[in-house]
Amino acid sequence: MIKKIIPSAEFAIIGGSGTLSSNFPANTTDEDVHILADNLIFDTPYGQSSELRLFSVAAKKILTCKMHGWRSGVSRADASRQLFWIFREAGVKRIISEGGVGTINKLLDTRDFLIPDDYLDLSVRKDVGLEGKYLLVMRDALCPQIRKALIETTKKFFKGRIFTRGTYANTDGRHFESPAEIAMLNGRADIVGQSICPEVYLAREIGACYAGLYYVVNYGEGIRKSWSHDELEDIFYDDAPMIGNIILNTIRSLPDKRSCECLSLRKETLLKGIYDET
Repeated sequence: MIKKIIPSAEFAIIGGSGTLSSNFPANTTDEDVHILADNLIFDTPYGQSSELRLFSVAAKKILTCKMHGWRSGVSRADASRQLFWIFREAGVKRIISEGGVGTINKLLDTRDFLIPDDYLDLSVRKDVGLEGKYLLVMRDALCPQIRKALIETTKKFFKGRIFTRGTYANTDGRHFESPAEIAMLNGRADIVGQSICPEVYLAREIGACYAGLYYVVNYGEGIRKSWSHDELEDIFYDDAPMIGNIILNTIRSLPDKRSCECLSLRKETLLKGIYDET
């Protein structure tokens, strides 16, 4: 059923392949996690949204969705616009994204975590925004305050390897990359995926902090060895509860006040009269 009133929420979690199999966060047994509303669908200027869930953890309200709002029949650009328009209307100020990624850096193995501090946009979805009335400065695009909390929390709940900085290369998909494409990126990025852009732009446009937790689920073609679809499936199903637990505890640990420069890096456009609202 389409809802007309968008609930308020300070946080958003953009669910990717890491939590997809766990019905996040419904299957957690944590006493401070409460599902407040489910199957929320909204009309937006960019079309009807995917389903969202509203829940709380430690009395903090959070909106979440599955797989970045991507679904059949809707372009990924429109799915992103729908999602971030809703986040803006809900008053979301902090966004955590998660997902499974492939390797570019030959030092990385499957089941390594990486919390990137930069990105490289190789997509063709570069002109994906809302009204476009802001100049977006993409310095420190991945919020340092949320990144710090993600790193500290991941170290508490994960005993494997955690890489605390690196570059995420964004490609369009939906296919995986060719060996030549991975070779071209080697030395320029560490992981590859299909979701950080345009999300990082849209987060800055709505004045929200954004950071991501990424789990290596396959080797980029030609990096080390051919990867197995069965191994990929095992990672998705076995490790989803852990990834959800890390994100929930990161939100618990974040102070109420933002101590970053993210909002100040959104500037008023100099193109007055072009993007003014009517």
